Amino acid sequence: MMEVKELLQAVISDFEGEGLKPDILLAGPGFIQYAKDALAECSLKIYRIEELGYDAVVADSAYLGQMKRASRRVSIEPLLRESEMWKEIHELDV
Repeated sequence: MMEVKELLQAVISDFEGEGLKPDILLAGPGFIQYAKDALAECSLKIYRIEELGYDAVVADSAYLGQMKRASRRVSIEPLLRESEMWKEIHELDV
């Protein structure tokens, strides 16, 4: 999913714009399943967290727990819903 790669790049750019250096990604199994290609190219250290489901948290471990903006939660669930919607539209044969 190209959208996941773009989403991760946008979050990482936001971090860098604030002077932070994201280095870890906490990802749920659903997120990992659909983002395998994007994660293969990702320079972040990846940890699987069952409780996150289809979400992931990008964080700067040096500041995690010290300031709120040191982590960002992202979800691919909206992307999956959109993908399913387009699939259903194509199947309608209108």
